[in-house]
Amino acid sequence: MTDIEINYKITQALERISKTFRVLLWQESKKYGISPIQIQILIFCLTHEQEMLKVSFFAKEFDLTKATISDSVKVLLEKKMLIKIPDTYDSRSYMVELTKEGKEIANKVSGYTNALDHAIGKLTDTTKGIFLNGLLKIIENLNQNSIISIQRMCLTCYHYSKNGNEHYCSFLEKSLNNHELQIDCPDHQTLVE
Repeated sequence: MTDIEINYKITQALERISKTFRVLLWQESKKYGISPIQIQILIFCLTHEQEMLKVSFFAKEFDLTKATISDSVKVLLEKKMLIKIPDTYDSRSYMVELTKEGKEIANKVSGYTNALDHAIGKLTDTTKGIFLNGLLKIIENLNQNSIISIQRMCLTCYHYSKNGNEHYCSFLEKSLNNHELQIDCPDHQTLVE
């Protein structure tokens, strides 16, 4: 099999997995009368620190325009799933916070990937580590080619280094196995090249 043939097959497989995400998100969105991006915003609010919960941050995170994100946040505010928190440093800006109802829905929909989690769970630990490492390299390449925004993952972090097959995090001061590599690290510091 040639490189072109295997690359095509991998691309097609990733497209099928991407389709799975879309289908699962749409199923959840129908249950709660909100869009897939609104579901993603609620889940992001549930799993990230307050300072990240701004329209501008969401736009970068989801690679969408501020206008698109603003519209989605506006709907979530109107549906009382989010509330505004004024930014004390910038009067033009605000953060959002989940309401009780928003938190309940975010907790319910955050399991939308369970079918994928179950399928991945059938892989061996070694296969999972190799697969994760390969996906991180693809994401890093897409980021370097300005196709997707900065990712808070080990491969783009100031604290990360690699020597051969050894991964090391200077922040944690420890070697990392493939399965320990982070994709959404709260301690990420962008690598300046």
